Amino acid sequence: MSGLTTTNLTSLKKIYSGKVRDLYEIDDQRMLMIATDRLSAFDVILAEPIPEKGKILTAISNFWFEKLKDVVPSHFTGDQPEDVVSAADRPQVEGRAVVCKRLKPVPVEAIVRGYIAGSGWKEYKAQGTVCGIALPAGLKEADKLPEPIFTPSTKAAVGDHDENISYAQCEAILGAALAAKVSATAIALYKKASEYAATRGIIIGDTKFEFGLDENGTLCLMDEALTPDSSRFWPADQYQPGTNPPSYDKQFVRDWLESTGWNKTPPAPALPLDVAEKTAAKYREALEKLTG
Repeated sequence: MSGLTTTNLTSLKKIYSGKVRDLYEIDDQRMLMIATDRLSAFDVILAEPIPEKGKILTAISNFWFEKLKDVVPSHFTGDQPEDVVSAADRPQVEGRAVVCKRLKPVPVEAIVRGYIAGSGWKEYKAQGTVCGIALPAGLKEADKLPEPIFTPSTKAAVGDHDENISYAQCEAILGAALAAKVSATAIALYKKASEYAATRGIIIGDTKFEFGLDENGTLCLMDEALTPDSSRFWPADQYQPGTNPPSYDKQFVRDWLESTGWNKTPPAPALPLDVAEKTAAKYREALEKLTG
């Protein structure tokens, strides 16, 4: 199966490997971020790649960064990835890398939920709340919320689970002013993106943003934006409250892994080719629908 699971640039120094992305140092202002075809499910990185996934995610993110630039600036520098690496390294960056500003990461994941699903639905069933926020009684799974809600989490190290935190905890970590700015910006981004996605037949159930601060303290959107990896995308024509809608993401992989009886500790079972290809097709469909 073809796919890029790891990068080894010779012209730049690698500074970090995350679940999906590898970061390289360019200079003290900029770094190169490469999206590989790795897939993580249940916080475990699978051995098999999803073909072209990194390129598809990069195209989707770049589309949104451009579309939402009036809401918040992004990590883009405007430089071309091909220009900062050697000719030999270019095949590893083409279509899947971004030259980005070195920002000071905001140490909270900015999650916005417009619908009730996933861990939010589990908590609501038990307590009538999501991340401690009281919601109206009688909601069904996947129901639209009266207004989108900001439900931050702390960013965990690779392999650990992110922890949902209350808004008060978010304020304690960031300070009241930055917490308010992150919350308001995340909700504004979600609303604008959701309105657009609705015109393309996609419902964005929830999404996760990552922010950083530049040298002037300006809040910038970074990492990735509104991809099937960081969001729940549902086909509007198959959306039915009271059920868990099918999604444009790694649901095929998750469902297949669940069916194997795997205990969710590494290593993960080897992914069959047809599951990887079906998943790649879902990612591509999301890109084509969104960007037309």
